[in-house]
Parts: sequence; C-alpha cells; structure tokens
Amino acid sequence: MNEFYLYGASGHCKVIIDMILRNGGNVVKVFDDNKATKEILNIKVSSGFNQDEVKGNLIISIGNNQIRKKIAESIQKDVFCKLIHPNAIVDASVDIAKGSVVMAGAIINSSVKIGKHCIINTASSIDHDCVIEDYVHVSPNSTLCGNTRVGEGSHVGAGSVIIQGVTVGKNVTIGAGSVIISDVPDNVTIVGNPGKIIKKKKYEI
Repeated sequence: MNEFYLYGASGHCKVIIDMILRNGGNVVKVFDDNKATKEILNIKVSSGFNQDEVKGNLIISIGNNQIRKKIAESIQKDVFCKLIHPNAIVDASVDIAKGSVVMAGAIINSSVKIGKHCIINTASSIDHDCVIEDYVHVSPNSTLCGNTRVGEGSHVGAGSVIIQGVTVGKNVTIGAGSVIISDVPDNVTIVGNPGKIIKKKKYEI
C-alpha cells in the first residue's frame, strides 16, 4: 500500500513528504494539533488527529523525541510503517522498527539495529553492529562508529562523532559537533571535543 498518513505539519514533515513522493507513494492526509496550520506543500492539513481515519502507513512527522513518544504511545492501532529515502544506503542485514525514518544520504552498515520511531537524518553514518534504541534522533552529518549504542530518547546533535564501542545512555542530548570518546550516563547534556557533561536533566523520557 503506497498511501501514507502523517502526524505533524512541521519542517520535518516536509522532508518526509519528499521521501514518500520519491518512493512513489501518496500522502493521503496530514494531521496537526495547531488549528492555525492549514496547508503544507500544497497538502491540506487536518486539525487534530483522528486515528479512525488512518488506514495504515502512519508516520509521526515530529522531530522532538519526547513528543513523538507521547503521541506514539497514545495510538492503539497497528498502523505505523518505516520509510527509507531511495538515496540512503542501508545494508540488507539492518533491522529497522516501525515508525522510523532514514533520510537522504544516510549510510547504515551491517548488523545495525534501529528501534521504533527513530530519525536517522540526512547524510548521517551508522557503522556496523550499532544499536539505536527507540525514539532516538541522529541529526544530519553525525557519525556513529562501530559497536556504539544510543539509549532511548537521546538526541545526537548535527555533526557529532561517537567513537567505536561507546554507550550513550537514555535521554541524552549531545551538542552539535561534539566528539564522544567514553560512555555517557542517562539524562545529561554533553558538548565539546572531547565531550563534557554540562547539565543533568531533571526529567526522564
């Protein structure tokens, strides 16, 4: 089935619409909770989400990990799909769960596991045997070397590098351009080269 439904009319949604069209699909409906949003890329936006209207192939087109998780857990129907841009390179052994998207120019090598509702963004590189847990956002031009693990709800900032064998905890924010050379605990913000923890978060995903 090449008909798709999107929840969230953001800039991220525009990129996903392009992915769908390049894969020969059709966007049936875009939902958004903001009543002021009427249209995106010439597609009418419906105010509020009605899961009864969704027949399948739903993607939550929202970049924020916490919001994406909250919405996903509120939807009881088995309607989520995954999307891979035709210009991404994904090894046949890669396991990608439903709800996740892989953007243009991304490279995902052998034996990688990607959880549900993840964003593998433009031109990012994930090497062999990495594990990306649910609701992770790997930002554009990031590099994850082999055997790294990124915990649930974490955000890998644009242009960041995580060296081989490192484990990043849950709900971590890695600042843009950071270089992570050792394991990172849960619920922190880490920035710089080498990465240093600058903040402990007061909430958990």
